[in-house]
Amino acid sequence: ELQQQKVEQSERYKKAMLQKMFPQKGETEPQLRFEGFSGEWEAHALSDVAKIVGGGTPDTTIPEYWNGDINWYSPTEIGLTRFVKESTRKITDLGFQKSSARLLPANQTVLFTSRAGIGDMAILKAEGTTNQGFQSLIVNDHNDVYFIYSMGHLIKREALRVASGSTFLEISGKALGKIKLKFPLKKEQTKIGEFFQALDERIEVETKKLNHYESLKKAMLQRMFV
Repeated sequence: ELQQQKVEQSERYKKAMLQKMFPQKGETEPQLRFEGFSGEWEAHALSDVAKIVGGGTPDTTIPEYWNGDINWYSPTEIGLTRFVKESTRKITDLGFQKSSARLLPANQTVLFTSRAGIGDMAILKAEGTTNQGFQSLIVNDHNDVYFIYSMGHLIKREALRVASGSTFLEISGKALGKIKLKFPLKKEQTKIGEFFQALDERIEVETKKLNHYESLKKAMLQRMFV
């Protein structure tokens, strides 16, 4: 029970910090900043801070395109962890060449699901590709990857606002790229990114402890009752 409270407390703290450390709608500065930083954040389109890249699927009826060594992600693999480095399915070099999939660089790409569950994100830790259910952000050198990942709640909010579709909501790369948000200079981005990365790591550790306790209790219940 105490461990559950620790996890919930950490998650509430993160939610509060996300609200305070990013400007609210209509504002140009956040409520809370690190010492040494001042001035207004500037509005930029996402296409100004990252190259937005879609994905593709090789023909599933051709065996030569599959079971290779190139990572190929689907949206169901995204959202549970902050980082991804190995996909469930992989494609061959031939499959890559015969599809519209694009090779995305490691430590520079934020995967972003763009349909049937818009806004799940993960940072790519090993180069890979995706299917067409993504519009991934290859962050340029003037911006911080973890900062962009941390502002995912804002990107998702705006993406849902402009998404369209009769069967299921979807956002195109062009529409995603037009979304405007406010950004500080990279030095401040990095500081904010480091803060949230440390916070995410803390939540991860506390959650693992909680899962361990729950597994232990379940095992003891099985052993101590006939």
